[in-house]
This record gives sequence, C-alpha cells and structure tokens, in this order.
Amino acid sequence: MKIAVDAMGGDFGPRVVVEGAISAAREMDVEVLLVGNKDLIREEFGRYGYNGPRLSIVSALESIHMSEGLLSFRRKKRSSIQVGMQLVRDGEADAFVSAGNTAAVVFLATRVLGLIPGIERPGLSILVPTLTGMTLLIDVGANINCTANHLEQFAVMGKNFMEQVYGVKNPRIGLMSVGEEKSKGNPVTKDVYSRLSASSLNFVGNVEGNDIYSGRTDVIVSDGFTGNVALKTSEGVVGSFIRMAKREITRDLFAKIGYLLMKRNLKRVIKKMDYAEHGGAQLLGVNGACVVGHGRSNPVAVKNAIRVAKDFAASGVQAKIAEDISLLVSRKRNTAA
Repeated sequence: MKIAVDAMGGDFGPRVVVEGAISAAREMDVEVLLVGNKDLIREEFGRYGYNGPRLSIVSALESIHMSEGLLSFRRKKRSSIQVGMQLVRDGEADAFVSAGNTAAVVFLATRVLGLIPGIERPGLSILVPTLTGMTLLIDVGANINCTANHLEQFAVMGKNFMEQVYGVKNPRIGLMSVGEEKSKGNPVTKDVYSRLSASSLNFVGNVEGNDIYSGRTDVIVSDGFTGNVALKTSEGVVGSFIRMAKREITRDLFAKIGYLLMKRNLKRVIKKMDYAEHGGAQLLGVNGACVVGHGRSNPVAVKNAIRVAKDFAASGVQAKIAEDISLLVSRKRNTAA
C-alpha cells in the first residue's frame, strides 16, 4: 500500500515528518511517498542515514503554512497538500496524510478528491480513548456551522467507520448537546434528535461533554465548533494533569516511593491518553482516504498517522458510506414526494 505524506506539514516540517515516515517504512507493510521540497527531504534522509526501500520523494514546489487562508489554498497549485491529494485522485497513492493546515486539507480534499455523492459536507473524525474502549467524535473542526442534514450525515458516516474499520457491530450513536433530555439544545440539535430517533441507527440520545470519555457511546455527533473546543479542552486537561502529577511526585520522599510503585500503570494510562498514539483524524465523506495529524505531531504521531491511513484505506469504508448516504437521500426524496 502506498501512503502519500505531506513532508512540509506541521509545526516542525520535514525534520519530524521524515523521521516518522522512516519508522513507518521500517515497521509497516507500506510504501511512503514524501511530498515536498526535495532538497530538504534529502537532507533529512542524510541525517538519519536512510537509503532503504519503501521511501520515495515526490516534488512539490510550494507549501501552505499553518496561518494561511483560502486565497493561498487556491493560488498555490503545486503545494505539498494539493500534490498529495492528486496522487490519491490519480490512483498513485492509496491515502494521504498531513499534519499541516487543517482548513487547507479539508478544502483541497473536497476540491481535488470530491465529495461522495449525496454528502453535503465532509466530517473530520477522531478516535478518543474511553473507560471501555474507543469513541469516534465527529466533527472536530471541518465545519463550524452545521445544519441538521450535516449532523445526520455525520451520524451515518461515523456508524460506518466504527463498523468497517473497528468491527463494532451496530455502534451506539450519541448527539452532543447541553443536556440528556430531548428538549435540550438549539433548534438544530432538536431537529437532529428527532431524525436520529426515527432512523434505523442505534441512537442512544443526547450526550454531554462529560460523556466523551465515559464509553457510553461508540460515536458522538457534534458540529465542528463544539467538537473542536471539546477536543482541545481535553488535550489541555490531560497535559495539565500530567504536569501537576510530575510536580507532586517530586514534592517529598513518600510521593516518590508511591510513584515507583505505580510507575508502570501510570505510564500505560499516560500512553493511552497521548494524542501521538492515535495518529490523526480521518476525513470522512470525500472520495479517498485522508488523515489529518496534529500540528504539533512528533515522529511517533506521524508514524501512527500513517498506520491510521493504511487501515482507513484498506477498510473500504468510503464505499459503504456512499451506499448508506444514497439510501438516506432516496428516503428523503420519497418522503418529500
């Protein structure tokens, strides 16, 4: 399987991306196509002394920085993100990975790969660890303002992802709101609640922010604004907790002894909560497998994003999404008629 990777993406660019790609090429059954500035990528190859197989360079003369906007996305025709998307569109790569500008990835995926027929907006989804396993949160930033149609389609996409990629049968779907009662929420969430209740999905009702990590659901549907805030808040809480814990551990002798006794267990918990272990977010609803990594991705995160992209592409989930969205659209047309 061939995975195209944006070598210029993220806060650290080729220095981190190439190291992660080398690890992926060594450990996984994938070929990595690094897209970007050839000279900078070759320089990193030299740093790690790597000249083995399964890694190649695809030249891209431009890059899109994290702070750039729509004008740059349109103007830079040879950006590493656009070239990577074109490799997937043309069948030269099976998936694309970028830790770069999320808005650029979403815009260019929609423009270059195109949306699955019937899909109105793509949804950015990410797996989060829970007390019982994993939950898919969708959307986490691709769409700030969502309609009831968008959220309903996110539910269908999330259900298919958990079934096809993670083997969860009849996944439980929750709708992010400000209370569990069906009367809670804004007009859009109330409309979506009614739609999901009447659907064939395993809808368990509204969920709140504290349910994200509880394991109550397998999929949580949200607009991109709320989902992104919830995700970033969680990252901040986890990071602050780890720093506070380290400070307390070094406070006195008894704390140090307690840490030594619990060290192995604490490391497992911290690893489970580390974003780098989960790789990145899957962009659902476009005609191709696309994974968006964290801007602060380290080499471990890049390697795991490539693993996520490999599993995503191998699952064939996009075809199943297309099938279910087609049925949803047909039912709506028949009802309207």
